[in-house]
Amino acid sequence: MIENKAFYKLSYGLYIVSSIFEDKINAQIANTVFQISSEPPMIAVSINKENLTYEYIKKSKRIGISVLTYETPMELIGKFGFKSGRDIDKFSGTTFKLLGSGIPIVLESSVSYLELKVEKEIDVYTHTIFICRVKNAELLKDATPMTYKHYHDIKRGKSTKAAQTQIENKIVTDLKNSYKYKCRICGYIYDPNAGDLDLGIPAGTLFENLPDNWTCPICGAAKDMFEKII
Repeated sequence: MIENKAFYKLSYGLYIVSSIFEDKINAQIANTVFQISSEPPMIAVSINKENLTYEYIKKSKRIGISVLTYETPMELIGKFGFKSGRDIDKFSGTTFKLLGSGIPIVLESSVSYLELKVEKEIDVYTHTIFICRVKNAELLKDATPMTYKHYHDIKRGKSTKAAQTQIENKIVTDLKNSYKYKCRICGYIYDPNAGDLDLGIPAGTLFENLPDNWTCPICGAAKDMFEKII
C-alpha cells in the first residue's frame, strides 16, 4: 500500500522554475529543486515532460529558479502552478526581470534566485531530472522560504491569512450545519469559518452565499468545480 500523505512529510521547498525558447518565456511551480554539490555548485531540477516549461528547458538548456517566500499568496501559486502557459501569459501582471541570458526571474514573493545551465539529463518515467551548473545566484531578501508542507496547508485552508487573522483577534466562529467544499481541480478547501479575506469574503460566509463569480483562489476554478466534504 502506498499512502500519498506520507510523501507530504518529505522536506521540500516550493519554487517557480522558468525557461526561455527563442523570444518566448514560461514558468511553472515545482517542488523538486535541490543542491547536489557545492564545488562546483550544482543543482538538480525535476520537471514533468508534459509541461511547456519542460519543452523550453530541453531546447534552451537554461533554467531560472525563484525561491518563494513563506507568505507567497495563493493567487501567485495558482497562476504558475495550475494554469498553462499554452493558454495564458503567466508573466502578465507579475513583477519579474530578465537576466542577461533572457531567463525570466519572478521578483515578487521571492527570497532568492538561481540561474542554471543544464549539463546532464536523467530520464525518470514521467519526469526528467536536469543536472545543472549554477551560473548566477542572488539573495533578494532575508525571509523564510516556503515549504511544501506549508503549501499543502494553504491548499487545504489550514494556513490562510484569513485563518491567521482570526487567531490573532481571537475570533471563533461556529457555524451550525455548515460544510467545507473542496476544489476538484487543485484540492483547495473552502472553510466557511475562515472565509476568503484576500478576496473580500468575511469569515462566516457559507459556500452557498459566495458570489457567483467567486473562483478558487489557487487555480481559478468556478464554484461548480467544488464538492461538499462530508
